[in-house]
Amino acid sequence: TGLGEGAVLATGGKQIEGRAGFFVEPTIFTGCEPHMRIVREEIFGPVLTIQSFETDDLDEIATMANDSIYGLSASVWTTDLAKAHKLARKIKSGQVGINVHAAIDPVTPFGGYKQSGWGREFGREGLEPYLETKAITAYL
Repeated sequence: TGLGEGAVLATGGKQIEGRAGFFVEPTIFTGCEPHMRIVREEIFGPVLTIQSFETDDLDEIATMANDSIYGLSASVWTTDLAKAHKLARKIKSGQVGINVHAAIDPVTPFGGYKQSGWGREFGREGLEPYLETKAITAYL
């Protein structure tokens, strides 16, 4: 699918032998294009698709990144941290890593935008659906 559409397998892609189950190596595809199935669909496994571009326009880059019905996790890779933070705010994703991908901390809320995820897990936001607020007043 990814290879058939022209993506390049940079590393991984094989089933891990000697273990029960269907485990695959962490896999990275380069040369990915927006129309490719591996870019357009969520892959529930250790697979990273890399798309590059020739523009410095943050609005244009955000438009490309947001051109999906999903928004679970994204990452921005650059040496310009000011631009990275501006772009991260524009990307419609539940988590955006800067020069890191999928670093999850149990105290940080995690969940997706659009058709990704089921609300928030972890952090205070992950607990709020289980809480009920009650106001008690008394006149003394």
